[in-house]
Amino acid sequence: MQPQADPFIVPKCLDEINILFRDEHILVIDKPSGLLSLSGKHPLNIDSVHYRLVQDYPTCTLIHRLDFGTSGVMLLAMNKQINALLCKQFSERRVSKRYTALLHGDLKPDSGLVDCAVAKDIDNFPLMKLCQDTGKPAQSKFKVLSRFIQTQDDNFFVDDIRAGERQVTRVEFEPVTGRTHQLRLHSQHLGHPILGCDLYATDEAYFMSSRLMLHASQLCFEHPVSGVPMVIESNSPF
Repeated sequence: MQPQADPFIVPKCLDEINILFRDEHILVIDKPSGLLSLSGKHPLNIDSVHYRLVQDYPTCTLIHRLDFGTSGVMLLAMNKQINALLCKQFSERRVSKRYTALLHGDLKPDSGLVDCAVAKDIDNFPLMKLCQDTGKPAQSKFKVLSRFIQTQDDNFFVDDIRAGERQVTRVEFEPVTGRTHQLRLHSQHLGHPILGCDLYATDEAYFMSSRLMLHASQLCFEHPVSGVPMVIESNSPF
């Protein structure tokens, strides 16, 4: 039997979790980039959104997750009954999300819809892939917010820009479905991967940023008890 590879140990995240909304039923937080949503199997990867929050809110549970490098709005339930009600909203697609992302290059269409099914890449776990034959339907709306040139003074960008000026497109994504790595894959499909993406970006796009440039900027749902429409926002840090 071949020895298993050493597990990836995530760097320590020094940023704090900000509370955006809290009552006796739900908790909405602003997750920092570089923090796991749920603790990993390795004991050195215990730090996570859930691990931190249960210290103060012992009964809270995750409704959904954000990737390790993704920052922004996350929703948690304060008990199992609320968890079930919120999960039903997600499964019935009554929850809408918006993300801000920085893409490599000059994305020409000002808006559009990516409709490409997402499947597990069984030969390259834990990667996903686009496959119309074996994948699950996946749609992402996008809208260009701005276009600019990366400079050495830009926050989050690497200091050594050897290739000179580089074009960047800031977009707003609205995923219609919620497949794993959907926005990363759909950006790659557009020919403009997300900056700092360690899984699907070109080397140039990956090294243009010190973090994954993807931020969950808005979450819309109904309060599970009152039924009041909730719109929770977090300003993008880039």
